[in-house]
Amino acid sequence: MPEVYKQSFKQNYTNNVDLSVFNCGLERCAPGHTWGPGIRDHYLIHLILAGKGTFQTGGKTWELSPGDMFFVQPNQLNTYTADIQQPWEYCWVGFNGISAHKLAALLPFSDEQPVHHTQHPEEMYSALDNIFRARGMRVQDETAMVGYLYLFIAALMEETSERKPHNTNSSSQYVLNAIKYIQFNYSHDISIDDVAKSVGVSRSHLYRVFMSNVGKSPIDYLTEYRINEACKLLRAGTLSIAEVAISVGFFDQFYFSRVFKRAKGVPPSKYLAAQQAEAQSSETTDPE
Repeated sequence: MPEVYKQSFKQNYTNNVDLSVFNCGLERCAPGHTWGPGIRDHYLIHLILAGKGTFQTGGKTWELSPGDMFFVQPNQLNTYTADIQQPWEYCWVGFNGISAHKLAALLPFSDEQPVHHTQHPEEMYSALDNIFRARGMRVQDETAMVGYLYLFIAALMEETSERKPHNTNSSSQYVLNAIKYIQFNYSHDISIDDVAKSVGVSRSHLYRVFMSNVGKSPIDYLTEYRINEACKLLRAGTLSIAEVAISVGFFDQFYFSRVFKRAKGVPPSKYLAAQQAEAQSSETTDPE
């Protein structure tokens, strides 16, 4: 029986709210080793390298072997178990962030089919291994990990196009186009009517497909995106609060402060002060 091992890395803090690696690793499981039943708060993809096991979600069970990949979505109850006789060895990456949902929609997985057999197992393993090798707590490490994550997702997207032609009329496509519009125009004085018009649907239809695909309304998504971008600018420390507000599409500083406090629990002034205090503490405690 091959020796059991586990090598893993978990990110405790991220500077990148758009997309970040939550965890990654490699493991040869003990016979019958089980995770779950439970839920995750992030997206998670496993690639089976050797051995066998089962993946259960949505009331269905899949028998998996080398080359198979299984996809775990946030807040989705699932269980996965290594075979007793031939326990599996796999590698994985977990990710989250504002863009995670739209990227997940482009992968070769669905609620009905959360399992995919890759035609390029060596390429997929190499892509996941690159993420793990780049691990670290420095900003440059995180940037490298996210870069390799994008390359891994791009490789999976290639297999998506081979497996299922993209339906440009689907509700998910409307959402993706709306998200793209928001991300390119959030700093301007845009309304949800503008977003709906840009993707060619009514405001009410956009609301329905957003709630169905994202779990929040378009205005909530737009507001959350703006506030997260504001946090980035505040952490950078180069702009005043008024300048930050205008930069993310709020042209009334007092309204911006109210929205920011509702989202983050503190007004932007206190958030900025806390970031500055943390930076000063880090400078005084870090070794030369």
